[in-house]
Amino acid sequence: MSQKSFTGTGVAIITPFRNDCSIDFKSLEKLVEHVISGGVDYIVVLGTTGESVTLSKDEKKAVVNFMTDTVDKRIPVVVGVGGNNTQEVLSTISTTDFDNVDAILSVSPYYNKPSQAGIFLHFKAIATASPVPVIIYNVPGRTGSNITADTTLKLANECKNIVATKEASGNFAQIMQIIKQKPKNFQVISGDDALTLPMVALGASGVISVVANAFPKEFSAMVNHALKGEMAKAALLHYKLLDLIDGLFEEGSPSGVKAVLEILKIGRNNVRLPLAPVSEKHYAKLDALVKKLK
Repeated sequence: MSQKSFTGTGVAIITPFRNDCSIDFKSLEKLVEHVISGGVDYIVVLGTTGESVTLSKDEKKAVVNFMTDTVDKRIPVVVGVGGNNTQEVLSTISTTDFDNVDAILSVSPYYNKPSQAGIFLHFKAIATASPVPVIIYNVPGRTGSNITADTTLKLANECKNIVATKEASGNFAQIMQIIKQKPKNFQVISGDDALTLPMVALGASGVISVVANAFPKEFSAMVNHALKGEMAKAALLHYKLLDLIDGLFEEGSPSGVKAVLEILKIGRNNVRLPLAPVSEKHYAKLDALVKKLK
């Protein structure tokens, strides 16, 4: 598979739940059609936004199978396979059916706070075990540790199966060093919707997005303009969406985007504990922001 498949807008798709918190596959199908018709370039399933940490192994398998069947090769599918127990991640890879799965997204080990050497060896083991390309995911705000530019570049150079990094550190000095020194085919993908425009301007290849669940057409258009160097057009869309993007994360994610998807009549506003729905006050704020965009 060409690495170019991870250029543009990937959507970190939510896992919709019914009122009893079982998986709502009907809403998931509706959402898949919404984002594909909206022009996203690929879908990421079982990420943070998909509440993967609260899904059982059987549920994860069911979601992946449903997703690959529903997408039906129209666009690439990336599956989140990560954790802070390397052996368990390797075991998951060994028992996963990768038919019609185009890559895995693997978050840096959280809570353990491994050294850079530990992070490197963790991802090297995953890259060796994975039959599909690997996108590493650096999100220090969630993991409690950062993958440095040096470690990312070492992985990019030494592990040919590691094809990209999803960078959500917000550290532009670090991001620029990765973009400046990376191998030609290695991609840097934004992990922050609000920072996507400046990151693409610096040489990132796109985004794995939360807001694209709700507004795939507008956000994909913004990314495409930026990739073409049409920065004035991209900026118009960026600033049009910025208040909503900020609002999605104000009371936690994916609580914000699930509220917006309910407002848009695409899914229900249900999350699994320990997440909680947004407050009534914030729901009203999101409703007003959505009305401005429609």
